[in-house]
Amino acid sequence: MNKTTKKLAVAGILVALGVVLSPLAIPVGASKCFPVQHMVNVLAAVFLGPFYGVIMAFLTSLLRLAFSLGTLLAFPGSMFGALLAGLVYKYIKKLIPTYLGELFGTGVVGGLAAYPMAVWVMGKEAAVVGYILPFLISSLGGTIIAAIIIAALKKTKVFDKLM
Repeated sequence: MNKTTKKLAVAGILVALGVVLSPLAIPVGASKCFPVQHMVNVLAAVFLGPFYGVIMAFLTSLLRLAFSLGTLLAFPGSMFGALLAGLVYKYIKKLIPTYLGELFGTGVVGGLAAYPMAVWVMGKEAAVVGYILPFLISSLGGTIIAAIIIAALKKTKVFDKLM
């Protein structure tokens, strides 16, 4: 199996996980905190890279929206984290900065990007920084779960085989 096919298969599995585990969302204001999305973002960043990570985050958000399992805020809440975490891992190859990339990308950049979408598209009242804290909390939970999974994969030497 070639590398592209493997990446597509892994991305498909991560999208499926993200959609199937959508009921684990926690509503916070107009957003839904969804730690599973951030877990799959980190896994995609490490195993797939930024391009596939962003596509995976977009498709997960799109399917969640199509099945009424999420809101429009899932797009900025997932894609910026996946992008930044993927870029950090691609160029630095260290896990802690990758985790921080997911937190900053989702929490700060995604939280700020959610404001215009919430106000202009969804018609919600929101403060400019109103989504940063909920997105950070959601991202922190998912990043911790991903770190535990990656640590387990490293301990069992599966991580090296996947890379």
